[in-house]
Amino acid sequence: MTGLRYVYAVCRPLGAPLQAQLTGVEGAPAKQLNHHGLVAVLSEVPERDFGEEPLRAHLEDLDWLAATARAHQGVIDALTVVTTPLPLRLATVFRDDSAVRSMIEAREEHILRTLDRLEGRVEWGVKIYAETEQPQQAAQPAVKAASGRDYLRQRRQQTRAGEDLWQKAEAFATHLHEQLSAFAEDSRLHAPQNPGLSGAAGRNVLNAAYLVPRGHSEEFVELVDRTKDDVPGLRVELTGPWAAYSFAGEEA
Repeated sequence: MTGLRYVYAVCRPLGAPLQAQLTGVEGAPAKQLNHHGLVAVLSEVPERDFGEEPLRAHLEDLDWLAATARAHQGVIDALTVVTTPLPLRLATVFRDDSAVRSMIEAREEHILRTLDRLEGRVEWGVKIYAETEQPQQAAQPAVKAASGRDYLRQRRQQTRAGEDLWQKAEAFATHLHEQLSAFAEDSRLHAPQNPGLSGAAGRNVLNAAYLVPRGHSEEFVELVDRTKDDVPGLRVELTGPWAAYSFAGEEA
């Protein structure tokens, strides 16, 4: 290979082949580089796009970033089917095979320890959103205030309703997180998502990840599903199973 090396993940030697014709960023084939009993899964990418300066510019391009993230995730998803990968950050690039081998050697202890901890486990994501309008409010037509006093009274009622929903949302999120954390082997609380960036409707109350043995995933999903309609005005979203990004610790 003559281009730069875009590395998706490090894992142990695969017990089953990757899907045929698996491609990654910019349609480049995903390949395996074996070293010290570990495998780096990577693609060759052009320096004109992934060198230090052009990459910095690309990372400011949201369309390019989204397409690259989808391709990156596609390789990680394919790996998760056949092994337990230790995913690297988006756009982790090395000069050549020798640099990839040096990375493996320098971080070998961390990689092996983390792979042992994550073996046979997957990550599930749970988000809770408080709707900006409760369903019963949205169904009612707005009543035009007859006076300034009426307007202020309506505003106070709306504020109280919003505060009440937010208190219920926080209590529900705390209780659900405690339940899911007790079931999972480990959990992580992430910062609430910015709706302007995520595009999701409502206010993000909980943004959490849970490490679950693959064989217990069905029970975990059922546990989340049983809570989805407990509080009107709240929306629970479940995503996964993913490679255990949130539990990889220091990137490999």
